[in-house]
Amino acid sequence: MRIVIALGGNALLQKGQPPEAEVQRQNIINAARTIAGIADGNELIITHGNGPQVGLLAVQAESYRGTQPYPLDILDAESAGMLGYLIEQELINAMPERDVVAVLTQVLVDGKDSAFENPAKPIGAFYPNTEKHRLEQQYGWTVTETAKGLRRVVPSPEPQKVMELMAIRLLIDHGMIVVCNGGGGIPVVRDSSGRLRGIAAVIDKDLSSSLLATALSADILLLLTDVDAVYQDWGEDNARPLRQVTVTELRSLRFEAGTMAPKIEAACRFTTSTGGRAFIGHLQQIAEILSGQGGTEIISTDPG
Repeated sequence: MRIVIALGGNALLQKGQPPEAEVQRQNIINAARTIAGIADGNELIITHGNGPQVGLLAVQAESYRGTQPYPLDILDAESAGMLGYLIEQELINAMPERDVVAVLTQVLVDGKDSAFENPAKPIGAFYPNTEKHRLEQQYGWTVTETAKGLRRVVPSPEPQKVMELMAIRLLIDHGMIVVCNGGGGIPVVRDSSGRLRGIAAVIDKDLSSSLLATALSADILLLLTDVDAVYQDWGEDNARPLRQVTVTELRSLRFEAGTMAPKIEAACRFTTSTGGRAFIGHLQQIAEILSGQGGTEIISTDPG
């Protein structure tokens, strides 16, 4: 089977952990060992988030006052390269018999996407409220007030096309495990002359993974996070896990916009477009999810 595995940010840096290289490496080692358990006989494509990492790079870049900070698309590329290297290396260590390659991936977005008119994706550190004018004037950032202070927000446009799709497909066809679409991919647009250029944005990694899985005609899309399933009435006393649910049923429920909602939308899009199987569940329960003993399976129509 051809399986696209989308690793949530918790697979790389868990809540409360310091964003240190060795902490992330150990988390990636654990993820690689888990993935190795389902690798036999399957084609695997690994995607991953980069939220904490690109935020840290942005803070580090801003702290060096000798020059202008690097643009966000370059920071996206830096974080994708860094994490791609670690994931590739640990997958090779976990599966020395398999070839693994990381591909720096550009993802095309529409420069006229409405997201650019309403930046809403928070990244980076918190700043004192007194810094608002400086951040806006010196860096051209859009910032928003939060309970902890000011925070930079950037657009999160819809992914339209994976630019390296043909290369990814070729690598898979030659038996390689491919790590790609890091952080949802590096967002690029086409200018009036047709040239690609990077743009300051962060693409939702789950929607981008769904787009990739659809383009690759994957059999399964696995969206892995730090909860064991999708829950109805999450956080309430009557919360219950949804084990198998249709697209129509899921879209009739309400979920938190910044956490589970993008995963649900990504799963629904993939299932609707391809008829393939989409699952949401915990990273450490991959085998149970695929055997129907864990997670949530999203199906296009009621099997009954």
